[in-house]
Amino acid sequence: MTDVNSDTEQPLISHLIELRSCALRAVICVFVILLILLPFSNQIYGYIATPLIAELPEGSHMIATEVASPFFAPFKLTLFCAIFITIPYILYQAWSFISPGLYANEKKFTVPLLISSSLLFYIGVAFAYYIVFPVLFSFLTATAPEGVQIMTDINHYLNFIIKLFFAFGVSFEIPVATFLLTRTGFVSVDKLAANRPYIIVLAFFIGMLLTPPDVISQILLAVPIWLLFESGLIVSRYYEDKKNMSDTTNEKAQGD
Repeated sequence: MTDVNSDTEQPLISHLIELRSCALRAVICVFVILLILLPFSNQIYGYIATPLIAELPEGSHMIATEVASPFFAPFKLTLFCAIFITIPYILYQAWSFISPGLYANEKKFTVPLLISSSLLFYIGVAFAYYIVFPVLFSFLTATAPEGVQIMTDINHYLNFIIKLFFAFGVSFEIPVATFLLTRTGFVSVDKLAANRPYIIVLAFFIGMLLTPPDVISQILLAVPIWLLFESGLIVSRYYEDKKNMSDTTNEKAQGD
């Protein structure tokens, strides 16, 4: 009985050691990137704050309402940037941990999915910064009541933009989510396509929840969500047709 327990515990311990090693490598990578970026933390914050500063009325500026904010706000943003930059390596470490338990056909799709997930997340963040932020901050600063001077706290601004970065980054993962749903058989491509009107309504509902209450910013999130859903359907249908053709070919070969 003791030998059986030791045999079953040994693989668990080895898996935990491997998980610790993968997590440690990811943390070290984030730490190294953080050390490289720290000397430029103020410049990084200035760059991220540019969309708002460009829309502020003349005489307005950003402020720090806490004593330590001038240090901690750029530091938090730099840490976020370090994690952001190392996302592909973090995903690679996760893949290296789970890959021994995957089948060959599953491994074939894992690497493309990891690469596409990282790229889509980056594209979503870039879309938020270069497209959404200028429109959004232009609207918000223009709607300020007369006599109100806009002076945004640097910590509040940081929390606001990180939430939007995360929202757009995750929203741009829709093609990957659509592909996984169809690939695992959870739902068929035809059923998803038939529910397209509901998906469009859901996209605008998500846009309403994640953006301020103006039509422009809602559309700027809802339309990409819809288009990304359509692209996910196209990719899923392509692989589904390819699989059906392969199954048909195998059946004919077996019949002959």
